[in-house]
Amino acid sequence: MRWKGQRQSNNIEDRRGNSSGGGGGGRGGLSITGIVIILIGYFLFDVDLSDEVGVLDKQETTTISQNAPVQESQQEADLRGLTGMVLASTEDSWGAYFKHHDAYYREPKLVLYRNATSTACGKGTSATGPFYCPADEKIYIDLSFYDDMKDLGAQGDFAFAYVVAHEVGHHVQHLLGINEKVARQQERLSEKKANQLSVKQELQADCFAGVWGHYVDQKGLLEMGDVQEAMDTAAAIGDDRLQQQGQGHVVPDSFTHGTSAQRMQWFNRGFKSGDPDQCNTFG
Repeated sequence: MRWKGQRQSNNIEDRRGNSSGGGGGGRGGLSITGIVIILIGYFLFDVDLSDEVGVLDKQETTTISQNAPVQESQQEADLRGLTGMVLASTEDSWGAYFKHHDAYYREPKLVLYRNATSTACGKGTSATGPFYCPADEKIYIDLSFYDDMKDLGAQGDFAFAYVVAHEVGHHVQHLLGINEKVARQQERLSEKKANQLSVKQELQADCFAGVWGHYVDQKGLLEMGDVQEAMDTAAAIGDDRLQQQGQGHVVPDSFTHGTSAQRMQWFNRGFKSGDPDQCNTFG
C-alpha cells in the first residue's frame, strides 16, 4: 500500500510513553493457541449496525496528544505512520459520504498504547486487540497486534489497514445510531439471536472497511496483492476458523462476527461497490 507521503490524521493520541497506563516493556512469547484466544477475544468484543442515517452533531474536535518521548522500533514507526494515514483517509472518505447526505462526520480519535490503558468503556488491554469504544468515540490499538496477525497468516500493511478501517466502521455505525438500536434489540433476545445480530453488525463493519478500500483504490494507493491481504485477513479471523484453531470444534450458535466466507464476502461487496448503502447486512 502506498501510504508513505500521504496525509496523516491529527486525531492520534499516543499514550505509548505513558507508564501509568501499563505501557512499556517487551512482549513475551505466545503459543499459536494463545494467539488464537487473543484474536477470539478481539473479534468477539466489537460494536453495532442498521440502515438509517441519523442527525449528527456539528461539533468539531481535533486533538493530538503526546505523553512522553516514545522509544519505538522501525516496525512500530512504520505501523504508526500507516495507522495515521489510514485514519486520515477514512476521515476523507466518510466525511464526503456524510456531507453528501447533509450530515456532519464527527471524526473519531485513535489511541496508541502499550499493554493496557484506561477507556470510557473500562480498562483496555492488548489481549483483546484493537477495539472501538462508543462512550468516548475512540479507537484503541496496541501496535503489537500486527505480530499476532502475522502468526495467523494475516500479514501485510493493507491487512493491518483493514483492521483499522473495520474499527472506524464501528464508529460510523455509532454515529448512525446503529449501535444503540442493536443493543436495545439484543436486550430482548436470547443469547443465540443476540449473537446473530452481532454477526450482522460485524459484517457491516467489514463491508464499510471494503468501502474505504474502494476509496483508497480510486486514489491510486493500492498495490498488487493488497486486496488479497485483506481477503486473507478476513478469512483468518472468521469465527469458524478461530474456533476450530482455538478449541478444535465449531459452535455456530456462538458466532458473533461471521464465518470466514461471510467476512470475505461483505468486505468484497463494499470494495467492489464503494457504496455504504450496499452494506445493509440486516436487509
